[in-house]
Amino acid sequence: MSAKPIVLSGCQPSGQLTLGNYMGALKQWVSMQETHDCLYMIVDLHAITVRQDPAKLKEACLDGLALYLACGIDPTRSTLFLQSHVPEHAQLSWVLNCFTQMGELNRMTQFKDKSARNASNINVGLYSYPVLQAADILLYQAHEVPVGEDQKQHL
Repeated sequence: MSAKPIVLSGCQPSGQLTLGNYMGALKQWVSMQETHDCLYMIVDLHAITVRQDPAKLKEACLDGLALYLACGIDPTRSTLFLQSHVPEHAQLSWVLNCFTQMGELNRMTQFKDKSARNASNINVGLYSYPVLQAADILLYQAHEVPVGEDQKQHL
């Protein structure tokens, strides 16, 4: 890495790109390649906080990578990776979980919203989603973390 600021961001592997994904994230990511050391990941560990068919998830990860490349993410100027292929994400998340107070996580509105909509598919992974996000950021000591509006509270 150079002296450029580090940017870290990622999208869950849906296998589909919406106009919102492109305008809100990927277009910005492409332009950041000029001025930042860019780390862009497919956040498959975040994706499994709701039940996933493993074969479909694997396919969605590959599709997501293809979409990143098609939108202009240059693998010679950015680092692209699957979150699950770096075990330190889960390891640091575990350590942070051991120091995270339940009250902090209880205030997260996204968990409340998702659990109200789909009570049969709620688990501890979804509850501690913000802790995994913190691990992602701390692991790379990112200077900038572009996220969607729904994720800002987690930061």
